[in-house]
Amino acid sequence: MKKYIYTALASIFVALGTIGIFLPLLPTTPFLLLAVYFYMNSSGKRLKWLLRNRYLGPYIQDYLSKKGIPLRLKIRTLTILWITLISSILFATENLHMRIFLVIVGIGVTIHITVKKTREGSI
Repeated sequence: MKKYIYTALASIFVALGTIGIFLPLLPTTPFLLLAVYFYMNSSGKRLKWLLRNRYLGPYIQDYLSKKGIPLRLKIRTLTILWITLISSILFATENLHMRIFLVIVGIGVTIHITVKKTREGSI
């Protein structure tokens, strides 16, 4: 039973990670790392599929290898993040607490991304 629950959770996290590729406020890599954990404990076949996946595998491998994030990707990610956050703050909510929360999340994500090693040779 545990195996089926873990496989289901992993599949949900793969779906969320995939959606996160397109939605900047939804983190891709943490969801994929959770999927790796649950697949490691439930399905070796699906784990291999995830790690070898043409689109999702690089997110996991780059994070685990600690090679760093290409500078262009950092800039693009932060630009999309802040455009989305500012749009949400201006147009999606009038609640002051939510606006403050969005700014705090943006600052936290910005710090996390800028602190991560920048990959050599990236422009």
